[in-house]
Amino acid sequence: MAFSIEQLAQAWEDHDGPAIFTTVDAAGVPNAVYVASVRVYGLECFVVADNYFCKTRPNVQAGGVGSFLFRDKRGKTYQVKGRLSYHAAGPLFDFMKSWNGSKFPGHAAAALSIEQVFSGADQLL
Repeated sequence: MAFSIEQLAQAWEDHDGPAIFTTVDAAGVPNAVYVASVRVYGLECFVVADNYFCKTRPNVQAGGVGSFLFRDKRGKTYQVKGRLSYHAAGPLFDFMKSWNGSKFPGHAAAALSIEQVFSGADQLL
């Protein structure tokens, strides 16, 4: 049975703890941050609220690729890889504002498109 994006969305619904969001700067230097303000948008991307990004913000604004790592409540890990985009207005920004909460600034929505999914060394998608 092939793995689906729907199964990935369900795994995210069952996630345990914060996730790790990784980006890369123009020189190829990686940056990893814990993130808790995250949701799946449709079946196309993970949206991370830019509440307090510092190094992450310019990395996402530059486009390029990133990854998102989380585990479910059973301890199974998932790594999602894809292209990055930054949204200070529009549907993804509005989506982020709908759940981010008023106590956080929500400067913009960072989106990681779902292009590849791994669990350990196994490529699921």
